[in-house]
Amino acid sequence: MILVTGGTGYIGSHTCIELSRAGFEVVVLDSLANSSSDVVGRLEQLTGKPTVFYEGDVRDEALLAKIFAEREVTGVIHFAGLKSLSDSLRDPLAYYSSNVAGTVAVLKAMQVAGCRTFIFSSSATVYGAFQAMPVNEDSVCAPITAYGRTKFHVEQMLSDLQASDPAWGIVSLRYFNPVGAHESGLIGERPLGTPANLVPYLAQVAAGERSALKIYGRDYETRDGTGVRDYVHVVDLAKGHVAALQHLARSRGHLVVNLGTGRGTSVLEMVNAFERASNKKIACEFTDRRSGDVDVCVADVSRARDLLGWSAEHDVDRMCIDAWRWQSMIDA
Repeated sequence: MILVTGGTGYIGSHTCIELSRAGFEVVVLDSLANSSSDVVGRLEQLTGKPTVFYEGDVRDEALLAKIFAEREVTGVIHFAGLKSLSDSLRDPLAYYSSNVAGTVAVLKAMQVAGCRTFIFSSSATVYGAFQAMPVNEDSVCAPITAYGRTKFHVEQMLSDLQASDPAWGIVSLRYFNPVGAHESGLIGERPLGTPANLVPYLAQVAAGERSALKIYGRDYETRDGTGVRDYVHVVDLAKGHVAALQHLARSRGHLVVNLGTGRGTSVLEMVNAFERASNKKIACEFTDRRSGDVDVCVADVSRARDLLGWSAEHDVDRMCIDAWRWQSMIDA
């Protein structure tokens, strides 16, 4: 049985589906701080199986002990944590508490239970700025936000842990920019409050819930002056976690892997793709750059291909089509 922390969240819920499809049993832990309990029922509908769900915070050591006592957990996929770049600059202590202390609590519970298989939800933000592109896993890490630093600190901690006990098998997955939704339209990204990411904001503008998309900066050194990112479909990303888990069935150690497409798309190109998907005109307002944003961030994905046998399948148009279907079903 695989424990998925943050399993009712955006990436976590899609990963639960792919785990089930691959034959794994799943138990979900989530505080519902940025998701809804409705997801549990939708997971059951999509998988045809009951979802074992615990509501609570990963820093709750008693709850973690209870889960490991009640369930035969053989591995953990750890998504739970905070993820806004800008919020992390305003409230770094909240990010260190949730992202670092939360991971420590999970690892300690695993250690007591004798569970030594761990997949960590990391981020491309660990690379920081001024990298040669595409960026590979051996590039220097110099994160420029508190969020990115919490992810990198956890990666370093995981390396130390594995070095202290070779029985551990760990994969840190550095996500680039997850977008899209499940093709059923039953689950997708639904942030509480103002979206921190581009595509859900685009979807809300197309749906008439927001007047215009704010584009932060138009003076980047890119082909159209807007930031270029490597967007990856959330279902492809979820399949990457299954591939990582299968890798750990045959190998120990601590492996760090990029998950992206290896292709860059600018903000304006993504706007155009979403207009095609929704058949709506997206109003845009340009404003100043945000602290921590870089010009270009695109993945070298050769390690994922060579070691995990994984590569992304969906293009940007498919990402936008699925995201719009999800948004349309929310509004229906």
